[in-house]
Amino acid sequence: MSTLKIINLHASVDGKEILKGVNLEIHEGETVALLGPNGHGKSTLLSVIMGHPRYEVTEGSIYFDDKNVLELPVDERSKLGLFLGMQSPSEIPGVINSDFLKAAVNARREKPISTYNFYKVLDQATKELKMPFDLATRSLNEGFSGGEKKRNEILQMELLKPKIAMLDEIDSGLDVDAMQVVADVINKEKDEGHGFLVISHYARLYDMIHPTRAVVMINGRIVLDGGPEIFKRIDQTGYEFIKTEYGVNIEKDDIEMNKVSIGTCAVKESIK
Repeated sequence: MSTLKIINLHASVDGKEILKGVNLEIHEGETVALLGPNGHGKSTLLSVIMGHPRYEVTEGSIYFDDKNVLELPVDERSKLGLFLGMQSPSEIPGVINSDFLKAAVNARREKPISTYNFYKVLDQATKELKMPFDLATRSLNEGFSGGEKKRNEILQMELLKPKIAMLDEIDSGLDVDAMQVVADVINKEKDEGHGFLVISHYARLYDMIHPTRAVVMINGRIVLDGGPEIFKRIDQTGYEFIKTEYGVNIEKDDIEMNKVSIGTCAVKESIK
């Protein structure tokens, strides 16, 4: 069983420290909900794990299957079995979506997949995601709606079969039906033993994919690690209990923690 181990991780962007000593382990087969108010390092953590060049790691380590991830380029991290479904996928004119997907698949194979077999697999995956097949013939994400971009990220995940997939607000921009389709694919991959680290501000997605654990990040650190009851409590009451019960003060004092819930995207006042 593969394990992603993050030890005392510090990272900065443009000279500002965002991650301030993150400690976290994720095992293949787990589904972990990553929670916390906006601006406290969740997306930064996923980007650092995957090797985004904008972020500078100043201290700490990341190991995957006992290999030092921080010493590897992005493509090698992917080949190890890591995957990042991005919050805002880029549009890349001139790069045909199917060509990109086939190249990604072949990068993980000793022998290139045949065109026939690739399109057979691609056709099946697009049907599972209820995506029009002609998206495969268009430039990568160019002119895609927000929901199409997110489904295309899940399509990549479906084809690559990572050991641990990190999904950054993969449900944003999706209506309820599309969210269910995405959740069904995630659950299928879970049944095959793959692991997930999922950021979402919507309890609905977590209700669909049933995380085995929930961790809360505040002020660039993991301050709480426990069962799925954590995200249910946060959705109902906000983050105030973390302050009162665990003595964790939020550094951004313009947010009232008892008015922040999963379902309000962690920035708006709850209407409950």
